[in-house]
Amino acid sequence: MRMRRILGLALAAATLAGASAIGAVSAGAASSPNISRDDCVAAGGQVVGRPYSGDVCTLPDGTSQSIT
Repeated sequence: MRMRRILGLALAAATLAGASAIGAVSAGAASSPNISRDDCVAAGGQVVGRPYSGDVCTLPDGTSQSIT
């Protein structure tokens, strides 16, 4: 009985760790990519400087991307 409980806890921990890893990968893939100043201007965007966070590109559709 005790062995079953330990195996169940190990399986639950492994499942949770796997779900956390998948969530981290998904979050990284969902984040917006960086853009250069030239690409921003070519896409019709506007370069905006923000204090403490660097410059961002604000595109006509309302989205913002970090400038590399």
